[in-house]
Amino acid sequence: MTEADPVYPDEPVTVELTEENSRKVRPTGSTHFGDVDFQEEEMDDIGDATWAEVGRACCVHTPMEWGKVFIGVCGALFFLYFFLFSLELLGNSAKVLGGCTAGGIMGDNVNPVAALVIGELATALVQSSSTTTSIIVSLVGSDAVTINTGIYMIMGANIGTSVTNTIVAMGQMGDGVQLERAFAGATVHDLFNFLSVAILFPLELVSGYLRRFTNIMLPEQVADDDKWTGPIKKIVSPLAGRVLKANKGVIKDIATEKVESCDEYYPVFCVGGIEDYKSCADKCGDGQTKGVDCGRVGLITCDKNYGCPAFFQNGATKKDDSIAGGVCLVLSLVFLLICLMGLVNVLQRGLMGMSTRIIYKATNVPGVLALVIGAAVTVLVQSSSITTSVLTPLVGLGVIQIEQMLPLTLGANIGTTITGLLASLVSDSVAALQVALCHLFFNITGILIWYPIPFMRKIPLNGAKELGKWTRRSRLIPPVYVIITFFVCPLLLLGISELFVQNKVGWTVLGTIIVIATVLCIIRFAWWWKKQDGRLKFIACLDKRSARNEAMAALPEDMQFLRSKIAQLAEHTGLPEDEEVDVEKAEGTEDDAEDEPEAVAAEDEADEKA
Repeated sequence: MTEADPVYPDEPVTVELTEENSRKVRPTGSTHFGDVDFQEEEMDDIGDATWAEVGRACCVHTPMEWGKVFIGVCGALFFLYFFLFSLELLGNSAKVLGGCTAGGIMGDNVNPVAALVIGELATALVQSSSTTTSIIVSLVGSDAVTINTGIYMIMGANIGTSVTNTIVAMGQMGDGVQLERAFAGATVHDLFNFLSVAILFPLELVSGYLRRFTNIMLPEQVADDDKWTGPIKKIVSPLAGRVLKANKGVIKDIATEKVESCDEYYPVFCVGGIEDYKSCADKCGDGQTKGVDCGRVGLITCDKNYGCPAFFQNGATKKDDSIAGGVCLVLSLVFLLICLMGLVNVLQRGLMGMSTRIIYKATNVPGVLALVIGAAVTVLVQSSSITTSVLTPLVGLGVIQIEQMLPLTLGANIGTTITGLLASLVSDSVAALQVALCHLFFNITGILIWYPIPFMRKIPLNGAKELGKWTRRSRLIPPVYVIITFFVCPLLLLGISELFVQNKVGWTVLGTIIVIATVLCIIRFAWWWKKQDGRLKFIACLDKRSARNEAMAALPEDMQFLRSKIAQLAEHTGLPEDEEVDVEKAEGTEDDAEDEPEAVAAEDEADEKA
C-alpha cells in the first residue's frame, strides 16, 4: 500500500499490506482497530458477527492476556474515576464563578423568549442542568416565577446541558479523525435539543400544550420526600468536596429574592475561627444572628460529613471565593484533558486488533433498549452531562457509532428529568410537580417527533456528521461553535426580546425592524447556502485555510529539503557552492568599484575633446 508523506507528498511511504494490518488481504474482510486502512471503512461496510464470536473475543484469553486485560481495566477505571472527579470539580467551580449571575437572571417573571434564554445561560454557567431544573422547580414551588415561565426555562436548560460534552469532545483535538467522530457524537445531542425547542416552543406559545396536558395528571397535593443521591455521586463527591464545594443555596436565595446580592454572604465567618461545618455552615438557632453568633459561608461552603474544603477560607471575601473558583476551574479542565487522554489511550490499547464487526455487534443494541440504558445510567449518576461526556470519547474512538449515540443521549435526556421530579416532591407544591412533568413530557414529545421515523432521525444525525467533517478542515470550528451557539446567539435573542417589553413605541418599532431584518438575513443565507453553492464555497474556504496552515507548518522542513537537494545538484554538476558564488560576487563588486573612477575620467576627457 502506498501513502503520501504528509511533509513531502511527492515522496510516497510504502506500507506492506498483510493480514495483520489490513482488511483488504484478511480472509474475513473485517477491519480491526489499528489497521492502516481503519479510517476507510464506512458503517455499511461493517459485517455482522455472531454472539459466539463476541463471547470468544470477550472471555477466551491466555493467562498473559488476562493479566493485560486486568491491568487495562484497572487503568480505565482509574482514569474514569478522575474524569468524573474532574467533571464534578468543573461543575462546582462553575457554580462558584457563575452562581450569583445565574441566580440573578433566574429570579424574575419574564417574557417566554427571555425565559428560554435565561434557562440556557444559567445551565451553561453552572454546567449542570440538574441544578438548574431543581432551582426552577423550587422557584415555581415558592411562587417566585409562574408555571409558564418555568416551562420555558426548562426548555432552555435542555439546550444548555449539552455544552459540557461538546467541550469534552474538544479534548480529542490531537487526532483529526477522533475529533470528527467525537464532535459529531457530542453535537447530535445539541441538534436534537435545538430541533425539539424549535418545534415545541412555538407550539407551547400558541396552544399551551405541555401546561394543559400535565395539568390533567396532577394530584391535589404532593407529599414531602427525601432527596435521593445517585451512587456515582456518592463515590465522586467526597473527593471533589474536599477540594471545592459550591453553596447551591446562594443561587436559590438570590433567585427567590431572599437576599439582594451575594455581598450579604460576605465576609465569611466561622465561630471562634474554627474551620469546620458546625462553626461555619451550620444553621443558626433562634435569636442568633448570622455572621455574629453563628457561622456564615459564601459561594464556597463546608460539608457536614467531610468538613471544609481545601479552598475554603475563614474571612474570605467574594473576590477571594471567585479567585478560588477560577483556579479550580483551570485545574479541573487540566485534569479533564489529562484523564481524557489517558482513558482514550488505555481504550485504544485494549481495542488494538479487535474486529469492528465484534465491537459493532456488542454495542448495536435496539434503539428502545439504548434509550432505556441511557436513562438508567443517567438516573444512577444524576447528570446527563456526565453520561454524554463519558460516551463522547467512545464515539471518537469508533467504539460507539453516532447512530447509537443518538438514542443513548435521548435516554439521558429522560433520565435527567428524574432530578426535577425529586425536587418537586421535596417542595410540597403541585405547581412544582407540574413543571417537572412538563420537563419529562417535553423530552418524550421531542423523542416521538425526531427519533421513530427514519428520515426525521437523519436530520440531527446528518447535521452532526456535517459539523464533525468541518472540524477536520479547521480546529477553530469547535470553540467558535460553542461560543456562538451557547452564548452569542442567546444573548442576542435576549436583547431583542427585551425591546418588546419596555412599553415604548420606539423600542417596539426598533425590535420589529431588527426581527424582520434578521428573518430576511436568515432566508438570504439559506438561499445562498442551498441554491448558490454556499456550502461548497464555505468548505472550499476551510480547505484553503487548512492547506495554508499546513504549508506554513511544513515550510522549515521544505526549506531544509530544498537546501539538501540543491547541495546534491551542485555536487553532481560541479557548480560552485553558495559560499564560492558569494566570494566571486564580492570580488566582482570590488573590481567594478576600482574600474569606476577610470571610466569616469575617460568620459570626462572625451567630453572635453568634443
